[in-house]
Amino acid sequence: MLYPLPVDLIKLNEDKLKTIDSRVKDIYRLITFSRDHHADDLLDRFLTSNNSLAQLLSIKNAQMEAESEEDIQEYLENLNLAISFIVDEIKDGRNFERMTQLFELFRIISPHTHARHPNKFRQGLVQIGRTICPEPHEIPGLVAQTFDSIFLIHHPVVRAIYFHHEMIRIHPFADGNGRTIRIAKNWMLMYDLYPPIFVKDDIEKKQYINTLEESFGQLESHPGAWNAATEKFFDQELHRIEHNSEIVLQDLQRVASNEKMDKPI
Repeated sequence: MLYPLPVDLIKLNEDKLKTIDSRVKDIYRLITFSRDHHADDLLDRFLTSNNSLAQLLSIKNAQMEAESEEDIQEYLENLNLAISFIVDEIKDGRNFERMTQLFELFRIISPHTHARHPNKFRQGLVQIGRTICPEPHEIPGLVAQTFDSIFLIHHPVVRAIYFHHEMIRIHPFADGNGRTIRIAKNWMLMYDLYPPIFVKDDIEKKQYINTLEESFGQLESHPGAWNAATEKFFDQELHRIEHNSEIVLQDLQRVASNEKMDKPI
């Protein structure tokens, strides 16, 4: 029996969270209050930076999950379709907040698995490291409870990381869980104007998997208790978004600096 992580136990590096928020504010301050005649270049650059990160997100997710070049190509196509889908949803003012949206992402990202199990959760047992994931009959209630819990979390970054952590623990689908859940997390981040995040290389991939396994093991041994491994996972996710927000900000600052130099005296 899986006991969900209570949201009131979450402990984060508040300084890191403040740094992220400060950078995101700097990004929009540059875009919104620029008076230069090239101000549109800042918005264009922001969109380019985010699109580049989204493209990297697809590539890195595919590399994490695929076992052959053919798999990578198929995964990339599906992941890019999913990113296009969430960008359109965000443009229409829709955040990720319903179970039906999770199935929609699953359908786009893992069409073959979805065709075999249309709008259904997995029917077999799975294991992450030494941790046995919930039995199939528990999944609908746990997924619904996770969606209820995210509405209790006020900060969008914390909400996205919590959703990611808990849904991987549940592992609701027969296949494509990692890709689907990471895209859902980034939908939440991008909706609130944070850059998407991803695992960037093999070293970070191993770190990501090991930390999740450690966190799940600790939570299995001590249900509902915050622990060092869980805190480490949350901190690693904060570090990734801190890094990407700095990339976007530096990109915009370069453009703004060039505008000032080009502006007639």
